[in-house]
Amino acid sequence: MANLRQRQQDILEFIGGFIDGKGYPPSVRDIQEGCSISSTSVVDYNLEALSKMGYLKRSKEISRGIELIGHRLSTARIPLLGSISAGQPLPVFPQDQTMLEDNTIEVDPSFVDLQTPVFALHVKGDSMIDALIKDGDYVVIKSQEHAETGEMVAVWLIQEEETTLKRFFPEGDKIRLQPENSSMSPIFVDAKNVQIKGRVVGVLRKYK
Repeated sequence: MANLRQRQQDILEFIGGFIDGKGYPPSVRDIQEGCSISSTSVVDYNLEALSKMGYLKRSKEISRGIELIGHRLSTARIPLLGSISAGQPLPVFPQDQTMLEDNTIEVDPSFVDLQTPVFALHVKGDSMIDALIKDGDYVVIKSQEHAETGEMVAVWLIQEEETTLKRFFPEGDKIRLQPENSSMSPIFVDAKNVQIKGRVVGVLRKYK
């Protein structure tokens, strides 16, 4: 780090300490306040310089899209946005996907992709038990607005204002939302009524 200015060294040290302490990267505002920098534009300038020099990777489209090169997380934290139905749809889906310190869940670092945000939802119901997802589990969701046939997704039913966890099967102008439970029937909805919120990439379970 001999070729770095003192401010850039301070920024790198702050980012590393923040990640180790909280399990996720700092925002530009966090860096500004933590390093006593006059403005976010100064932080942005130095982050770009550090990125060009190979000290970090950065995705500007993501609030906390900073990754230190060679820095390994022992644990990571992702936003816990609420509950999702694995059964009949629930009348809720969180709109704010901001990472909140008091509303996160600890996961293995392999679930964290700074280029594509992920979040967690608490499962309510047993419609996905044949896929080894039980009532009370947490699903890790990769945020995206599209899905391939057969993928397990979190969907928002626009007219009903309800959310559900099912496998996704386009069938003409309809979408078949297929449970993974042999005792349950699929849900058929108009394709225009379905908004994909993300794809399941992992399952977490708390053992008693």
